[in-house]
Amino acid sequence: MVKPVRLALLGCGTVGAEVVRLLHEQADDLAARIGAPIELAGIAVRRLGRDRGPLPVDPELFTTDALGLVKRDDVDVVVEVVGGIEPARTWLVEALRAGKSAVTANKALLAEDGAALHDAAAEGGADLYYEASVAGAIPLLRPLRESLHGDTITRVTGIVNGTTNFILSGMDATGAGFTEALDEATALGYAEADPTADVEGFDAAAKAAILASLAFHTRVGAADVYREGITEVTAADVASAKAMGCTIKLLCIAERGPDRTGAESVSVRVHPAMIPRSHPLASVGDAFNAVFVEAVAAGQLMFYGRGAGGAPTASAVMGDIVAVARNRLAGVRAASESAYADLPIRSMGESFTRYHISLDVADRAGVLATVAGVFAKHDVSIATVRQSGRADDATLVIVTHGAPDAALAATVEELRGLDIVRSIASVLRVEGGQER
Repeated sequence: MVKPVRLALLGCGTVGAEVVRLLHEQADDLAARIGAPIELAGIAVRRLGRDRGPLPVDPELFTTDALGLVKRDDVDVVVEVVGGIEPARTWLVEALRAGKSAVTANKALLAEDGAALHDAAAEGGADLYYEASVAGAIPLLRPLRESLHGDTITRVTGIVNGTTNFILSGMDATGAGFTEALDEATALGYAEADPTADVEGFDAAAKAAILASLAFHTRVGAADVYREGITEVTAADVASAKAMGCTIKLLCIAERGPDRTGAESVSVRVHPAMIPRSHPLASVGDAFNAVFVEAVAAGQLMFYGRGAGGAPTASAVMGDIVAVARNRLAGVRAASESAYADLPIRSMGESFTRYHISLDVADRAGVLATVAGVFAKHDVSIATVRQSGRADDATLVIVTHGAPDAALAATVEELRGLDIVRSIASVLRVEGGQER
């Protein structure tokens, strides 16, 4: 008889409960794929008495002592689906240092202190897998760290938060404002009661850090990611984007390229942006995720699917469980963290972007020349200008050519101080064109 692989599950919420069900329903297939059966050694939860539905598991397996479960000698693999920084970090570091393989869906921890987990894995000679931390069931991280390991990835652009994509897609389809679209997302269960992590971009920024770390062989943390949310996106912005043949998406953008001195560096940012409707990401609607990868040899690749939810996330967790269990039986360890490049992080000000700027201006002679002079002063070239209305309702809509973000931001700031500019109605970045 082959000795079973013993698994400790930390957390039994939506994702954890689905993992338990899949372990039970697919037990025979999993054993055949791995070469040994999987057994649950224990399930750590916060409250023993909580109703978790009809789970196919012995109630005696539940415990509130997560650290004690992790330390048990009969545990081979630790699966963490609790979330948060602590105590999850303590549990995973303990497991990895002891040589136990770890599977986690904890994007916040990986972005905040992934270095501690990778160092512990190296110390204990253990596997650390985290496919479920970004884009749910979409097989994305393993291709980045394995399939494309022999290529040079230059850019990763993605829609990695389903809640914000549902909101922006709704605004585009119906013309609703942000508040109305958020209310609908909440009513349908796409948005949490407190949607801050999603709508302010924190969730997407954590995922962007993980993607950039893998793509560019450089440790990137959440603090390295420039972040803006979607709360300031208005119905007027969406209408303006439509007039340009664009739509607005919350994008995570990670790029590898030269800084102002010519040295190789990495830029990672999350913000709403207009993209042409011809771009592959423009058609990604509802709560779906998609990531667009550009590499030197492979060219352009697209990964698409459901990025959240109990079943999709559990699917990714199960894939990792199979991988680490196989490695354990074979007595091998997967490829460790690749951070050899150790590239510096480029500031947002050095990132090459384009702006869409809507100005409410006085309708009198010389306004356009004055505004154009400010752009020229900061060495920002204007691509298009559209003027509408007259008198107090005059509006200038300007789209720039590519320029350093710092120069564009300085241009906007100087425009705010002009007496002919009554207000700056909106400022949005434009992505997806040919300019970089």
